[in-house]
Amino acid sequence: MNILPISGSEIVVRKLPFMTAAVLLAAAMLASGCQQPPQTSYSRDIQPLLKSHCQDCHVPGKPGFESSGLDVSTHAALMKGGKYGPLVMPGNALASTLNALVEGRAHPSLRMPHGRGKLNDEDIKKLKDWVDQGAKNN
Repeated sequence: MNILPISGSEIVVRKLPFMTAAVLLAAAMLASGCQQPPQTSYSRDIQPLLKSHCQDCHVPGKPGFESSGLDVSTHAALMKGGKYGPLVMPGNALASTLNALVEGRAHPSLRMPHGRGKLNDEDIKKLKDWVDQGAKNN
């Protein structure tokens, strides 16, 4: 703090530029730490992925549906699951069968998409993020 005498009285002059910079820096640090990752959208991110990699088999009348009972043509059908129960555990990709199957955490004979190449890392991350964010129909 600097004190400047003026006409017998003292005026306290604060280091305003320093304080302003410190406040702005603190605000920026708080804001960057509080930002949420972008929301993964079912309609924008997940539905097109399922359509291109899963709907060839997992819709009524197709072999994947016949063997598993899983229909991926709509959000409601996906969330319903199949013959063996729910496939998606909203909020928990680690416990979701869907994620285990596409990430290769299940037996190799069950890896999805079946008989095709593995999903790329970006698509796997989209599915994981969507499930972890609650698997919403957004």
